[in-house]
Amino acid sequence: MLLDNQDSPLISSLMAVGVAILGLIAVQVLAKWFLRLLRATDDIPEERRQQIETLVQIIRWGVGVTIVGAALLMLLGTFGVPITPLLTGAGVAGLAVSLGAQTLIQDLIGGFLILLENQYAVGDVIQVKDVSGTVEQLTLRSTSIRDIDGRLHIVPNGDVRIVSNVTKDWSRALVDVGVGYEGDIDHALRVLEEVAETFSQDPQVGPELLEPPRVLGPISLGDWAMTIRVIVKTQPGKQWQVARELRKRILAACEREGVSLPYPRQEILVRHPEDIG
Repeated sequence: MLLDNQDSPLISSLMAVGVAILGLIAVQVLAKWFLRLLRATDDIPEERRQQIETLVQIIRWGVGVTIVGAALLMLLGTFGVPITPLLTGAGVAGLAVSLGAQTLIQDLIGGFLILLENQYAVGDVIQVKDVSGTVEQLTLRSTSIRDIDGRLHIVPNGDVRIVSNVTKDWSRALVDVGVGYEGDIDHALRVLEEVAETFSQDPQVGPELLEPPRVLGPISLGDWAMTIRVIVKTQPGKQWQVARELRKRILAACEREGVSLPYPRQEILVRHPEDIG
């Protein structure tokens, strides 16, 4: 008699509903516990924390939909409704929808992978194809990029194939200095080394540096100057500010120490006809 009750449609339906409810409760509890643990962690940047919270919400929604769908199929099977035709029809409908909205699905998958792999976040400076600027908004479907001219570009995440992030983890400032051929290259190198040493010890810019500046050169021989390069590893997004300040100090030191900084010029030789003979 007990087995008959367990095999009855009512008992099976109640079991399916109960399992679904327990599954949904478990998903909610796990998601809330993980989010509480995430907010209590101080080592994670705020941008990354927001990305992880978005991923948790997406995964919780997806698991919830899966549990509810499985429970509905179990209920239909309990009451004798054939499930195979429903699954076949759902598969055909899903295929039609996927073909009609494949671009949207591609964008959503691309956005999910960007968030999952933490390729970039709001506030990062990136370049996607011919578009470069600061990320102002990042959703599952698109990325909003504000360029240097103030224009806002909306890039679908499905089109993000190769992305360059110039503010990820750390950045690097590059300053090229041209020294005239008539000058003393060794003297110029010593001046730049002194500037680099004092620059790294400056209390205003020192916290923005991750490594002391390095002087490399000459790295090239141009038409009118030899190029010496100064590189410095900086905090993310601080390379432009550091490069501007470094150029100012290099210019002042070169003027003070007599290092020639040439510029493009032309020399014109004028000859009179009587001078030709």
